[in-house]
Amino acid sequence: MRLAGQQRDWEELADLDPYWAIASAPDKRFGGWGAEELMATGRAPIARLMRRAEELGRPEGRGAALDFGCGVGRLTRSLAEHFEECVGVDISDRMVAEARRLNADHPGCRFVVNATDDLSLFEEGSFDLIHTRLVLQHLPGVEVIGSYLREFVRVLRPGGLLAFQMPSSIARRNRLQPQRRLYSALRRAGAPPEFLYRRLRLQPIRMTSMPVAEVRAVLASSGARVLDVETERGRRGNESSTYYASR
Repeated sequence: MRLAGQQRDWEELADLDPYWAIASAPDKRFGGWGAEELMATGRAPIARLMRRAEELGRPEGRGAALDFGCGVGRLTRSLAEHFEECVGVDISDRMVAEARRLNADHPGCRFVVNATDDLSLFEEGSFDLIHTRLVLQHLPGVEVIGSYLREFVRVLRPGGLLAFQMPSSIARRNRLQPQRRLYSALRRAGAPPEFLYRRLRLQPIRMTSMPVAEVRAVLASSGARVLDVETERGRRGNESSTYYASR
């Protein structure tokens, strides 16, 4: 139930402007992305990920990878080039349907919908690599984030690599998130999503942060070993951390 609003928001974004919802460049809003242009932006971050994986000596195997919060498969397609199979998971049925359409000619990609705060559709130790970027920050609270982190460790194979990014702090001036709050209030009052997004230029995307110490504690209590944490401060004062962990 605590993800019901999250799922509704992302289904609406998938109808309104799915590519911008995934890669929110200001000049690409309102249909500015072309499909192949968007998909091409997945190559560089996956190339960086695999270089870092090589440095860390993980994962030991290249059987299966998980792209959590896959959207339309922007990163899934590139990740699948390094593994026998890459599974993309998303909360939105419409995003997954578009991912399947865009990647129909990439047999190494598989896409599934998951609208719960666990990954019970996967068995323990299913994946050599689990990756998520620009996703956990949009979840409704640290409790849900913690639940997924524990699940990531559960479905990671021994010797595998868990690599994920999320904000470790949000600058005070960015915490109020007025666009999201107003969108949600007007949506509850019955305003149609298209009017809110296109006419009022509002959107429902939230930003959540979790301190590095808390993330480390969740991973450790779940049986993961943190290999490295990379933290950087953005231009707006937010702090983002990328974590690498193994079992």
